[in-house]
Amino acid sequence: MSIKENLQHIKAELPKQVTLVAVSKTKPIELIKEAYQGGQRDFGENYIQELEDKHKQLPADIRWHAIGHLQSNKVKYIAPFVYLIHGVDSLKLLQEINKQAQKNNRVIDCLLQLFIAKEETKFGFSFEECESLFQSGEIEKLKNIRVVGFMGMATNTDNETQIRNEFRSLKNFFSHISSLTSHIAVLSMGMSSDYKIAIEEGSTMIRIGSSIFGERNYTKV
Repeated sequence: MSIKENLQHIKAELPKQVTLVAVSKTKPIELIKEAYQGGQRDFGENYIQELEDKHKQLPADIRWHAIGHLQSNKVKYIAPFVYLIHGVDSLKLLQEINKQAQKNNRVIDCLLQLFIAKEETKFGFSFEECESLFQSGEIEKLKNIRVVGFMGMATNTDNETQIRNEFRSLKNFFSHISSLTSHIAVLSMGMSSDYKIAIEEGSTMIRIGSSIFGERNYTKV
């Protein structure tokens, strides 16, 4: 199927409250344009240089999501335009985003990344660390960022029960914090291999790459 057909197929299955982020990392401009022409407006990139370059070359109404592990010294490059930063895993990073957002006279929406997997290669706050951050009052001091929800990645496994339990633990935490704090409305979990489980467990945002663009990686930007 074409990229447009893939998008139509996925979107036809999605509940209205679920936002589809097309993961376009390593994909060339031509393929992103094809997805754009198919009605897609939310795109996710892992690499900051690539994100910056694509933003300059593609339509201004695209909502760019920074979905990879973000280093503090790279925030300044995307602060003028990024729509949502998914992978915030430290107070230090939040403070840097706030600093760069202030320089650009913006308020940048962020998701805190929670560590829910059984893999040491993944990043994120523990539930306890995250709740302590909210209780500390440090987030409220940052006037140019807005924490709007959470992001988490399940273990890369064929064990659907494990994946479901990991997503469910994040959904339970999301429900707990959203009952205490305003603005918490986004739960970003689920990728090509597990997004259907994620939606069943309460995800409001999924990040899909290969099911839209295909498995092949490209290097052309």
